[in-house]
Amino acid sequence: MADVAGFPAKLEIVMKTLSLSRGRLAADLGVDKSVVARWATGVVNPSEHNLARLTELVATKRPGFSMLHWDANTDVLLAFMGGLATAAAPQTLMPEIMGLPMPGLDEARAVAGRRQSVFEGFWRTVRCSLIVPGKLVNDHGLVRRNANGLLEFWLGSSGARFEGWMLPLQGQVFVVLSDLARDTQFYAMLNAVGLPRGEMFDGIILAPALDVARTPTAVPCIVERIGELSGDIEADDARCRELQAQDATADESLISPELKAHLLRDVGPLAPASAIKLDWLRRPETLSGSGFQH
Repeated sequence: MADVAGFPAKLEIVMKTLSLSRGRLAADLGVDKSVVARWATGVVNPSEHNLARLTELVATKRPGFSMLHWDANTDVLLAFMGGLATAAAPQTLMPEIMGLPMPGLDEARAVAGRRQSVFEGFWRTVRCSLIVPGKLVNDHGLVRRNANGLLEFWLGSSGARFEGWMLPLQGQVFVVLSDLARDTQFYAMLNAVGLPRGEMFDGIILAPALDVARTPTAVPCIVERIGELSGDIEADDARCRELQAQDATADESLISPELKAHLLRDVGPLAPASAIKLDWLRRPETLSGSGFQH
């Protein structure tokens, strides 16, 4: 990644003075709109290659613009781009303010820093469908520690894509995700693990069903590690998109009877009498025998 201090605010100056939308900039650079969104919100800085391409694009509209302008302070950049030199530089909200509860963020950062290896990686969920009773589906995603110290989380399937944050707090893991294209929120509460490396979490997902009424729906879920990050952000992002393009239908022949019983549980009046014990889920030696392909 390019090391540019305050890049989101500088990008906003460039886009506003050139009257460029995120979608237009993404199209001009030949990148996905979500990539520009991640630059604009400070989730990640562009790679050296993309920063050079962005600089070339700006230079076609403001002759003389160079890579050195990204290192200038915002007042100098604003003056060069044709804005008012005395105007206050645009303020870009940190992503942690956008939709996240402020209390507890310091703890979430601290846990993410101490236990980064527990959470970072590629993950797959197995859960009940929100619209087809009894059908199991998969989502795929990645968890990665962001430059702001929090754990960013991408999750999606069959074209739907949610982006947000994983917050380890008070012995549990809270997930807050958004699909901005559909104005949809996705929440999860997972049981944390005490192991040095997380392999599986279980918990509950809450999201609107994709019916006309967008019915609020809660379902049990399992989240299992399926791979490691390479350290190359663009390569990992591309791998994540490949996984999320797969058919969401789970292969139930690979899912153990115990896990099916856990996910397709009865929540009515007979549930207490038929409650299953989750000892099999808690034992480390059973993680690889959960019925999934690793």
